Amino acid sequence: MEDHQIVDLYWQRNENAIAETAAKYGNYLYGISNHILQNAEDAEECVNDTYNDAWQSMPPHRPSILSTFLGKITRRISIDLWRKHSAEKRGGGVIPLALDELEECVSGTGDVEGEVERLELQKMLNDFLLALPQTERVVFMRRYWYMDSVSDIAGRFACSESKVKSMLYRTRNRLRAMHEKEGY
Repeated sequence: MEDHQIVDLYWQRNENAIAETAAKYGNYLYGISNHILQNAEDAEECVNDTYNDAWQSMPPHRPSILSTFLGKITRRISIDLWRKHSAEKRGGGVIPLALDELEECVSGTGDVEGEVERLELQKMLNDFLLALPQTERVVFMRRYWYMDSVSDIAGRFACSESKVKSMLYRTRNRLRAMHEKEGY
């Protein structure tokens, strides 16, 4: 079934929307969640929560790219659950390291003014990513969206970990410079 047809099912409040979403995107969403959580049961729970959030969001929201919309929901839910589980542990790992690396490049707030700033920041980040060469963009996304470890990325691109670290460092510095230039 085409994405626009699935979205139409959500808008019609037809429960088949969830079944169609699961059939088309279940493995994709599970992969995102399991990569973050490293726990099959928690990943399944997050995927089911994604279906619920999608049901609650449509209408009024009509996503133009369903896979991205669902992936974003799954990622948010998975990271929230990871934070909940690790609140007491506070140990090492790929996710806190990746989030710490980006923390100094991107700011955020939770108020109304912050929402406007978030939308502007989102556009700036999209423009930044589109301007990157494809390899750098994919490496950046693998690290900070999919939360891949540096060693996994190095293996995927058949290069050394130091090359990946260097590429990420340079990309973060360019992002920080753009961020500061735009007044954030």
